[in-house]
This record gives sequence, structure tokens and C-alpha cells, in this order.
Amino acid sequence: FRRVLFRSHWKTDCREVNTFRGHSHGVWAVAFSPDGQRIATGSWDNTAKLWEATTGKELLALKGHANWVMSLAFSQDGQQLVTGSSDQTAKLWETVSGKELLTLKGHSGQISAVAFSPDGQRIVTGSHDRTAKIWDAHRKEMPTLIKSSASIGSVAFSPDGQRIATGSYNQTVGEWDAVDGRQLLSFRADTTAIRSVAFSSDGQRIVTGGYDQNAKVWEAASGKLLLTLNGHTSSVDRKSTRLNFS
Repeated sequence: FRRVLFRSHWKTDCREVNTFRGHSHGVWAVAFSPDGQRIATGSWDNTAKLWEATTGKELLALKGHANWVMSLAFSQDGQQLVTGSSDQTAKLWETVSGKELLTLKGHSGQISAVAFSPDGQRIVTGSHDRTAKIWDAHRKEMPTLIKSSASIGSVAFSPDGQRIATGSYNQTVGEWDAVDGRQLLSFRADTTAIRSVAFSSDGQRIVTGGYDQNAKVWEAASGKLLLTLNGHTSSVDRKSTRLNFS
């Protein structure tokens, strides 16, 4: 992990395209920009980096966190990146210049998951302090609080931006009103921690992944299990496999 840290850009036929070198420690989080032209990585070296996806060229190093970068996400227009860290803060960055735009403080545990709303106006952060917080993406103000019964390992906005899904370490998925933080639904989704959640494009289904080596598809309105996807030999984990619908 010291020199070649990110080797995960592959063709769909599983041919390696690029190796990305530059971090001085392990890579914990990765994401493609919406246009597919850039890749963001978050590392135990306390930095995030932006790379040209086709060449592997390092474009920017984002320095400012005092501990590991555990999670990251692009805005829908690709102009901003949010990072969540073990230093209990999230930071908002401009992806062209690398300028730090905002530091979001308020969690009392590491921030393990972050997501932008579809319109880019809000950010949700999920933490090991058993809360998620909904922030204004443009100014510092008191966030809307979501209280969970366990550490939160994953978060996602619904496509219409009206709901938030959280996956927790007590095997439950929560659905919340994205405006006032009110809980809409909670259901037990696994026998282990929920490490990844995502909505379908119509917002009618939620897919979850955890340490039981399965992915599961649920009806978002009721929490009814629709489908279990078997075949993995290890955990279905946000940090290595981001769940998504086509």
C-alpha cells in the first residue's frame, strides 16, 4: 500500500486501464465524476486526490483534513467534491481549483459516509456518533439532525431529493424526510452491518450491501424484501464496491 495504492480503473471486460500512484498510505474511498472524466480518491494519508481517468494523471491534491479521509462524493455537476474524515469534519472543495469552500463541523465521531442532494444544494453526512446531518452546501448554518440507534455506515439521497436512506451497524435501514429529518420508515435489512445503500432511479427501490456477502433489493415504501443477490465471497462494502442501480 505504500506506492501503488489505487489500481481500480478497469474496462468492462476486466482489463486494467490505469494505475494511480501518489498517495502515501492506503486508499479508503473512490468515486467517478458524473461525466466519467475524473476519479476522486480518499486516503489514510489525510488527503483526497483528483485524477484524470483516462491517463491516471494527478490533477489535484486536497489537503486540509487532520485525519483519514473515509468518504467522498461529487456533486451532480462535477464542480464540487465533499469529503468526510476521521477528524469528525466534512469539507467542501472546488474540483477545478482545489479551493476549500466550507468545513462542516458538528459530529462527535468519524464521518463514514457523505452524499450530495441531486440539485447540489444539500449535503448529508453519516457518522459513527449515531447521527446523520443535513447541511446547506453553500453556507454555514445549523444542520438538520437525524438520530439513529447505531453508527451510520452509508447514506443516500432519493432521486427527487425528498428522502434520505441510511445504513447502520445495527443491521437496519432508515428512511428519513430530507427537509426536517423525520423518520419515515425503518426496517431490518441484514444480519450484519449495512455498509452501502442506494436508491433506484425512480426512487421505488433501495439496494443494500453488508458483511453477509449479499446485496438485497427492498421496496422503498414498505421495506419489503424483493430480491437477494448472491455470489460474493466477501462483504459488499461502500469503501470498495459502491452499490448502484443502472
